[in-house]
Amino acid sequence: MEVFSKTTALALIFGCASLPPMAAQAEMADPNATVEYSGELSILTKFGMQRLQPYFIEMAKKYEALHPDVSISLIQEDDDSVKGKTKTLVASNSLPDIFFSWTGTWGGNFVRGDRAVDLSPVIGPDTDWGKTFAPAAVSAFMYNDKYYGIPLYLDAKFMGYSKPIFDELGIDVPKSHAELIEACKTIDAAGYLPVSFGNKEPWAGLHYLGQLLAYNVPQTVLEADYDPATATFDDPGYVAALNQFREFQDACTIGADVNAISYKTAIQQFSDGVSAMYYQEIIEFDSSAKPTTKLTPDDFGFFVLPPAEDAAGDHMALEGAPEGYMISSASENIPLAIDFMKFVTKPENARILSAPPFGQPPAVQGGADSENMNPSVVEGLDDIAEASYLIQWLDTVNHPRVASEWLSSFQAFVGGTKSAEDVVADVRTTAHSIRN
Repeated sequence: MEVFSKTTALALIFGCASLPPMAAQAEMADPNATVEYSGELSILTKFGMQRLQPYFIEMAKKYEALHPDVSISLIQEDDDSVKGKTKTLVASNSLPDIFFSWTGTWGGNFVRGDRAVDLSPVIGPDTDWGKTFAPAAVSAFMYNDKYYGIPLYLDAKFMGYSKPIFDELGIDVPKSHAELIEACKTIDAAGYLPVSFGNKEPWAGLHYLGQLLAYNVPQTVLEADYDPATATFDDPGYVAALNQFREFQDACTIGADVNAISYKTAIQQFSDGVSAMYYQEIIEFDSSAKPTTKLTPDDFGFFVLPPAEDAAGDHMALEGAPEGYMISSASENIPLAIDFMKFVTKPENARILSAPPFGQPPAVQGGADSENMNPSVVEGLDDIAEASYLIQWLDTVNHPRVASEWLSSFQAFVGGTKSAEDVVADVRTTAHSIRN
């Protein structure tokens, strides 16, 4: 089995051949530490979209007003650019005091690389702060029985749809994969694009596949295959899921050309009424249908992507995961960084996050203000609560090299240059090469 150094683990996830020595070894948060309200805090967010940027700007201003000797510096990136920015910051040993992280292997590499503070004494499930969060959100950032992340919001994938187009064509919400395919054919015949879909950033398509894998591959098998030490990738559900995606791609999208379309273009097509559906994260509900877009909030509907009736996995699974922040072990003011995140995750600030225009379902209990939230986001949270389990994003839950293979092989599959069997074989070979 392959053995990784702490530096190698981070080099793999960020695509660097080598990295400079670490600035500091991992530290454990001290719940009794005195907070010195002075100096500068640097923060890398994933709120770079124009709609989201004001949230952390406002949080920083409020905190600085409470503590005039504190200055907060923000680095705001979006869903795609944050990966490249993180790579650059890690390579230069300049991770900010607070930085965005996904769960799964992505966050685990910061832990293995001693780049993240062990927050167990302050955010563990039995702590005062930890009890304010949904338990599943805190546990999603647990590695080796220790807690390293601060969950900010919950996320999951749903198929958004235009109620006016569905009503015009007499289409009911699909309850199965076959019904979805038939709905797409009806929509296409009427002159609408059935589903706006962009796979220029290949994680977008991989998210759709992830939901199909949850439906077609048993959870225990999926979780064993996440670990190269136990991975086999021999369950027939993998090929079945890929073939179902091909049916979806052929009937519902523009075909192989989706590899040239960005996810931002896809959501704009949906907002503009060009398409009848768009597969999106719940955190995008407020941006895909606004009072100022052709598709208004009243026109917006959503449903959980339906499974094939004979799918052998869990039909109640849902793709999604909480997302949040870690504290850099190299920070010179860890107590202050923790205090700022406690401020951000107060219920009153979480309620701001949950309401339009942000629409981010908070991980803080009591942070969802249903009276001021988009009703669709409220309903989506109910679906998340009812899910049997949340399957995490394939590009962050897998080993970095396996995730990279999924991304490149699946994009080739979408482009028509690889078969379903080729994709699974290549992913399997990559996983086996890691442990040999």
